[in-house]
Amino acid sequence: QVQLVESGGDLVQPGGSLRLSCAASGFIFRIHMMNWYRQAPGKQRELVARITGDGTTIYADSVKGRFTISRDNNKNMVALQMNNLKPEDTAVYYCHTRARGYDDWGQGTQVTVSS
Repeated sequence: QVQLVESGGDLVQPGGSLRLSCAASGFIFRIHMMNWYRQAPGKQRELVARITGDGTTIYADSVKGRFTISRDNNKNMVALQMNNLKPEDTAVYYCHTRARGYDDWGQGTQVTVSS
């Protein structure tokens, strides 16, 4: 069974930072791309960042320069460093991968940016 377990979400003030982590198991982690999505209330789920097995990254325009995705293939972990957080970053953040043709999602971790 593919399993993605997220952690790190919290309440933070605008301008603050958080680091989200996702622990992966049940698939060959090193050869699969890993994604972070987020979904705010009443909004569609959107791709925030992606990292391929070889380290190529993609970011949503709204987070470029503020968020950094990284992975540790020895630990089967993917992280999202979130700096200079804004209220519009408030959402549930989900770790995601696609293995064997199926989408797999973490349980989600809440990030709330508010003063």
